[in-house]
Amino acid sequence: MMPGMSMLRLAPSLLAADQTNLQAAVDACAAAGIQVLHLDVMDGHYVPNLTFGPKVAVDLARYITAREYEMHLDVHLMVTDPDRFVPAFAEARPAWITIHAEAPIHPLRTLQLIRDHGCGAGISLNPGTPLSALEELLDLTDLILLMSVNPGFAGQRFIESSLDKIARCRTLLEHRQSLAILEVDGGIGVANLSQVVAAGARMLVVGNAAFDEREGRTMAGNLAALQASLRQCQI
Repeated sequence: MMPGMSMLRLAPSLLAADQTNLQAAVDACAAAGIQVLHLDVMDGHYVPNLTFGPKVAVDLARYITAREYEMHLDVHLMVTDPDRFVPAFAEARPAWITIHAEAPIHPLRTLQLIRDHGCGAGISLNPGTPLSALEELLDLTDLILLMSVNPGFAGQRFIESSLDKIARCRTLLEHRQSLAILEVDGGIGVANLSQVVAAGARMLVVGNAAFDEREGRTMAGNLAALQASLRQCQI
């Protein structure tokens, strides 16, 4: 856990924010006491979408520093060849860079590369990937990201069977005495946030639940509701 961070935290995904005004999204998160910003990086190959490049991450980091916000970037690489991208995204000094277990040919080498660049090393599993994929990677893993939707697009529905997988992953971490953070991404909102925490998650990626401003909603109101729900959770 990063110094000064709470045990339970939200990680709003900027993929769901207004892409013409990311500064407003960052400002709203800072005002709501958010400590982590999730950056979904997609290459159009590993997943069928294109999103942020490393310059966006670097510029976001500079903006956060300039505004003196107590926030950390959480970079999620949904790319086929993460080794190519790690050095460039590491320039933003994110707290974590996460790769998919299914993507690199040698995931242990990639996790070590992330650590060599001074970042926490994360490993992500898609809904159809078994937890056994983590067995040989835990010793170099600082964060585990379980996908509760198939990656690629914001706004998908939470896959209910993910709750059992989260619980089994929590058991695995405790059995191995691992300090890795268990993060969950996909379809999380006020309605199911407590269930995801009860299953064992400690960091929750929220997208539309944070940034959807349709039908009179506001980012400030969304984030306040999510933070209130999180405070009611017991671990």
